[in-house]
Amino acid sequence: MVVANRLPLDDNAARDGACEWRRSPGGLTGALHSILQQAPATWVGWGGGEGPGPRLPTVGSVRLRPVALSSDEQRGYYEGFANSTLWPLYHDAVQQPVFQREWWETYRAVNQRFAEAAAEVAGRHAAVWVQDYHLQLVPRMLRELRPDLLIGFFMHIPFPPPELFMQLPRRVELLDGMLGADLVGFQREQAAHNLAQLAQKLLGAQTGDHTVHVGGRTVRTGAFPVSIDVAEMAALSARPDVVAHAGKLRHDLGESKRVLLSVDRLDYTKGIEHRLTAYRELLRDGHVKVRDTVLVQVAVPSRERVESYRDLRDRIEGEVGRINGEYGRVGEPAIHYLNQPFDRAQLAALYRTADVMVVTPLRDGMNLVAKEFVAAREDGLGALVLSEFAGAAAELPTAFLVNPHDLDGLKQTLLRALEAEPADLRARMSAMRRHLAEHDINAWARAYLTALDQTGRLAQRLPQLQDPIQDLADSDPR
Repeated sequence: MVVANRLPLDDNAARDGACEWRRSPGGLTGALHSILQQAPATWVGWGGGEGPGPRLPTVGSVRLRPVALSSDEQRGYYEGFANSTLWPLYHDAVQQPVFQREWWETYRAVNQRFAEAAAEVAGRHAAVWVQDYHLQLVPRMLRELRPDLLIGFFMHIPFPPPELFMQLPRRVELLDGMLGADLVGFQREQAAHNLAQLAQKLLGAQTGDHTVHVGGRTVRTGAFPVSIDVAEMAALSARPDVVAHAGKLRHDLGESKRVLLSVDRLDYTKGIEHRLTAYRELLRDGHVKVRDTVLVQVAVPSRERVESYRDLRDRIEGEVGRINGEYGRVGEPAIHYLNQPFDRAQLAALYRTADVMVVTPLRDGMNLVAKEFVAAREDGLGALVLSEFAGAAAELPTAFLVNPHDLDGLKQTLLRALEAEPADLRARMSAMRRHLAEHDINAWARAYLTALDQTGRLAQRLPQLQDPIQDLADSDPR
């Protein structure tokens, strides 16, 4: 069973008022989709909208159990405590976190509802995998309701050092909630170390090598870097319609132009403003010119009801307008800015088109866009400029790594990537593709579930790694 803030579907009201359900965007859904469509499971989550959602059919082998949220609960639990308190704090306080007492009460009540929903539908001795910062209280609540369950918790975003976490007014409850799990997993090893330090300080726990002993129980911890369905992205990028679309994009952008591409959720942690400043200065200093270089910035709308996100959108749109107004030419903007969702085929075409993929978050748990770009580039070319502060940097050290806070360093790295020799690009890309071939989404899930259920029962239910992944490792365009 998966318990997550959202179901892996979005609802769209058709003109006749009927609901259509489709796979929704997002890192978590993308990460788990390929696994769960092959392994029988139940997914508990909010279906979107207000109040009770419609009855949902089984999708593939996944049964859907919606959790209802009112408009007030969405504001307090999701927009408030989860995304105005926890999200900025966990991302190194890039944005000042906001603490409001009423948000906490709503967050606790909604977590209790998720725990009760999971307890209601879970079979005896079932394995329940709770996902991310929205539901940090659920493991403890669920253990109290159903002590027979095997409970895992995975944090997809960064988990902060003690000096930041200690700012939280409800720090003990949040920490104790996570430690209700049998296994707490993170993207990076440092996050597990942060948890152990906090457990010692706040709960008086005894800690060992990847263990926390508290309340008469032993909780295991570890790092399990999340990945993507490598074979799916490789196959998608090779589809004839995607190849044709990529060719049209290249023609429309300018056959002779160098294309820089960024694909982000519209979020202040993604470093979009820093990136635009660096690109404006490159244009100002004549290092890049509109006649030979173009930046495509995709900013997928996100959390549009949160004021800080609306302000960010206004600032970015204003800066794009200023850059295009000052440096663009008729029919040739300096930046193509797209504030809209893209489906996976469209993204694959964009990945194929880019000469340089620019992934420069100020802080990111992993960043799967970087991995998708690598998987899509079967030609072995294309440069990846990657922030040191994305979790993916530890796995893709042959990317052009950069500190996005250092604007001069960012500018120099962009120029290095633009001017790199094909042989250098092929060597870097080959190393990254080999790593992804061995560390795809199935390998991630298998590693986590093996650690959760040390009998190996859960991992045995996952699909075996398929030949296309090995084909990706063996491919060498040279």
